[in-house]
Amino acid sequence: MSVARAVGVSTPDPPRQTPPAPDPPAPDPPAPDPRCTSRSRRGAAIHRLRQAPARAAVVMHTYGTQTGQSTVEYALVLLGAAAVALALVAWVTRSDAVGRLFDAVVGRILERAG
Repeated sequence: MSVARAVGVSTPDPPRQTPPAPDPPAPDPPAPDPRCTSRSRRGAAIHRLRQAPARAAVVMHTYGTQTGQSTVEYALVLLGAAAVALALVAWVTRSDAVGRLFDAVVGRILERAG
């Protein structure tokens, strides 16, 4: 029991809300094109079905030979990059060029620093 009712105080009723208006009816679907009969649609579908094997053959001839080509290209690029990296490592280990370059860079930095 609420405190207001126990004390005897009455509270006003909340205002009533009006129900929302119903949605308007859906518009009628457009009328079918009189030039397009069920016979012509059926004929077009049969024509597409008859042409499907020829289209599939053209698609397979055009795209079927290149399946997996990008994967092979990536593999060849990675092999080329690895060969260049191995050649660079072999050159660096046989020569003293990197050590001399490092000494020159550090020497110039120390000269400018003072």
